[in-house]
Amino acid sequence: MRRGRRFGIDCFLEEGAYTTLASAVALLVVLTLLFSSVTAIWSAARSGEVQASADATALAGSNVVASYRTAATVVDAAVLSMGLAGLCMTGAGLVATLIPGAQAAAAETVEAGIRMLDLRNDLAASASEGLSRLEGALPYLVAANGARVCAAQGTEEIAYTGTALAAPRDSASRFPALEGEGIPTEELTATADELDEAARALSAAAEQAEDAKRAAWLADCGSEGANMQERAGRLSGLTAAENPDFASSITWEPQVALDRARAYYRWRLAHNAPEGPGVEAAADAAARDAFYAYALQELEGARIEEVDGRMVSTLELLPRNTDEVRGTALYSDARWPSTVEAEGLTLHYGSGCPGATGAAGPLLALAATESGAARECPVCRFGVGDVGKTPAASTSIDSGFEYHLRAFTQALDEYVVRRNEELALEGAAREAADASAGAFEEALGTLAGKRPRIAPPGRYGCIGVAVTGESATPEELSQAFAPGSVLAARGALSASALAPEAATSSHNVLSEFFARVSEETGGGAIGLVDDVMGLWGSLLMSYGEAAGGLASAFDGMTEGLSSLGMGPVASWLNDRIDGAASALDLEPVDLSLVKPVLTDTSHVIARSGMSGLADAQELMRSLPVGATDPEALLAALGYGAVETIDELTFTLAEIPLPGGGSLPLTIRLRDLVRGGAS
Repeated sequence: MRRGRRFGIDCFLEEGAYTTLASAVALLVVLTLLFSSVTAIWSAARSGEVQASADATALAGSNVVASYRTAATVVDAAVLSMGLAGLCMTGAGLVATLIPGAQAAAAETVEAGIRMLDLRNDLAASASEGLSRLEGALPYLVAANGARVCAAQGTEEIAYTGTALAAPRDSASRFPALEGEGIPTEELTATADELDEAARALSAAAEQAEDAKRAAWLADCGSEGANMQERAGRLSGLTAAENPDFASSITWEPQVALDRARAYYRWRLAHNAPEGPGVEAAADAAARDAFYAYALQELEGARIEEVDGRMVSTLELLPRNTDEVRGTALYSDARWPSTVEAEGLTLHYGSGCPGATGAAGPLLALAATESGAARECPVCRFGVGDVGKTPAASTSIDSGFEYHLRAFTQALDEYVVRRNEELALEGAAREAADASAGAFEEALGTLAGKRPRIAPPGRYGCIGVAVTGESATPEELSQAFAPGSVLAARGALSASALAPEAATSSHNVLSEFFARVSEETGGGAIGLVDDVMGLWGSLLMSYGEAAGGLASAFDGMTEGLSSLGMGPVASWLNDRIDGAASALDLEPVDLSLVKPVLTDTSHVIARSGMSGLADAQELMRSLPVGATDPEALLAALGYGAVETIDELTFTLAEIPLPGGGSLPLTIRLRDLVRGGAS
């Protein structure tokens, strides 16, 4: 026995070295292990490739959802920004309607803004219909792209069958524009027309009032040469502060003239004295004293002001001659001394009259001498004519202060009439502005409430299903060392979801679309807008923060209007519309681009409507190997009927361009199922 065992070992070892037989056996073992390992690696690779095919299928399905989401965001941005641009133009036009220098451009701007809102309504309806139809076919498109990509994973030796399922398959999107009316423009149009009519009437009245005010200013200090200011400077010692000059009627107010006249008569009264010796000079001084005191009293009691929406002036014309003096307190007030002379009760210019020799009598009115109640002093011969001649000369020629004071008072009376007409029409314009602002706010609120909610099938992800049939070991691997084998049919599940990429001003869902719009269209000025496309484009690109973009655009358009002179109604309307634009409540929009990424299959299945992973695996087993028709694959999976779109190119909407023409927003379905849209 020992010898036999020794003999067996000797077949492999002889004198410490391997024999030929040992080498042959070792080589046979190595070859057997090598070919067995290669076969095992091939089998494992074939089994792993089906998982890779399922991964690619799931990603292909999410590519379709990502493309749809991009298209839907572009449509919503176009609809929203067009509405914002229309409202911005309409609001600015309404404000400009109340500014005389901008009324012609304002009407054109309002008309263009409302026309843009009508275009927006048409776009919203057609785009919503297009999105709704496309979304209905999305499960089919997801499946078709998944099936195409899955089949593309195969080779001449092995074929893969599979498809992608949208999770969930039902849509939760809402398209309000399909359910009701668009932004109401009829009320905006009607109130804009009423505002325009009221503004034009107000403008005409304001122009007449300004003309009357300018006439009053000319009499006070505006005319070249003689005027109230110039005469007061020459005939009195008023200071510059008491006797100011104004270069324009815009900065001047009637109160300036009233204060000037008060100061003038106050100074003249304080500095009045006889201009020579004798009774006549003393009587003239007494007459002037009486007139100045009367004028000052009238002026001190006068007021020029606006009260409760009406302008009031109590300034009266001063008497300009003897006849007019008779109609004043200068004639009827008892202020002149008298004496009891032998001939009877006698009126004098003053107690210092040489003719006053009798006992002092009562104070008398100038009317007493003409009524026969007293007699005229034969020495001073003072009477109503003496007082009347004081203003007569200075009122009849332009070298007199009273000449210009009278012109101012008459112009002031005309200004009060015109200003009250203006104030009445201003009230009517404010009512029209209030109605326009209400219509604007209603339209703005409707715009905020008409935005769609984009929640398509596949919003939570897509499930990729891939199967393949039996696979025989390649002939190259089928040797005596490792006989060939057959790899059983196999399948795999995968899932993908959409992950956002950070958005920048040049890399977001709108940048490519806006670049195309900019290339194919030009600008164009309409009314107050120098570049309509620029306005729309800026609002389009500020879609992510739409409310802020509207407020900024509106401020930019109305900023220049203030230089034209906004009246109180225009300023009020501007503040109200600006406040409404600033308060617009729109949720920020995510402009991030999205890309498909693989994710945990169980998470997507949980939101797909399936009861769990077991259901999904059972679906995979029911997938017919070799099928390529997406509808047949979905039917085999028990997915139910789906909508399909047969067109090669699907037009979501015709986007009307503010400057004219339109831009079709189309989806090439062959690109959509490959992850691209145009």
